[in-house]
Amino acid sequence: MAESRRGTSKCTPEVRIGNYIIGETLGVGTFGKVKVGIHKSTGVQVAVKIVNRDKIKALDVAGKLRREILNLWLFRHPHIIKLYQVISTPTDIFMIMEFVSGGELFDFIVKSGKLLEKDARKFFQQIISGVAYCHRHKVVHRDLKPENLLLDSNHNVKIADFGLSNMMQDGEFLRTSCGSPNYAAPEVISGKLYAGPEVDVWSCGVILYALLCGTLPFDDEHIPTLFKKIKAGYFHLPETLSSGVRDLLRRMITVDPIKRATIDEIRRHPWFVVDLPSQLFPQERDEDASIIDKEAVYEVCQACNVTEREVFAALINNDPSEQLCVAYHLIIDNK
Repeated sequence: MAESRRGTSKCTPEVRIGNYIIGETLGVGTFGKVKVGIHKSTGVQVAVKIVNRDKIKALDVAGKLRREILNLWLFRHPHIIKLYQVISTPTDIFMIMEFVSGGELFDFIVKSGKLLEKDARKFFQQIISGVAYCHRHKVVHRDLKPENLLLDSNHNVKIADFGLSNMMQDGEFLRTSCGSPNYAAPEVISGKLYAGPEVDVWSCGVILYALLCGTLPFDDEHIPTLFKKIKAGYFHLPETLSSGVRDLLRRMITVDPIKRATIDEIRRHPWFVVDLPSQLFPQERDEDASIIDKEAVYEVCQACNVTEREVFAALINNDPSEQLCVAYHLIIDNK
């Protein structure tokens, strides 16, 4: 449970939940707040998503929250926001997540306007790296948009908000209409069956267009008119864009999902591979390798006053909620 402790000064009492000191509010959502937190043992800053149980019931979003927790719990990727721990109380659920200070990609686009192709490509390569990882682990995001793409202090992308995501089953098709209308694929807004990955490809194409043009390919305040534009699939491609990126956009923002580019085709596209960092698409055996960082283990020992044997045991058991595992991953991710 959260607890308060009064210090010697006259300032606001210190609020704690588990091994975290809770600070100021970073943002307010539909059914909760996000606050900054400090991990007491390591001093690492985290984001604490506080979800009120009564609001979950009232808004009937328990499934949405469960999907987000389960999917983030599974993932460990440099361009997907990390979930370190979930703390449950009778009134609230506290999701201890990676803290990023750069805001939303949406705000970056609004502030910067259209980007140079090399700058847009850097963001786009990171987005596709994260989306490819999701798809490889049988998860479709279904709500990719600049508002759900966060930036760290070095302007690296972190994919967030997996509340509308869904696990893919071989041979199974989805019909649920999800996501934000401007970024939703034609088959989604039409209520047609779709396999999953192709709807994320469409959304990524719209995001790339927004990065390059500072506007959306399909936009209208009148939703039925917006849907007509999306289903028709006609959009303006400025001649100022290179022929390579115009070709990629046409392939991604294609109404027929059968003809739409796949993630693998995007990865091989000549425009995409320019200056592509090799670490964005590691070999699967390298990506999942369980190499323990001895320096981080030493720091955990110092911070938590435990032995190396205890830390190694916790990591080998691989219980993500175990305090020593949490401390280890916080240190690794903030090196």
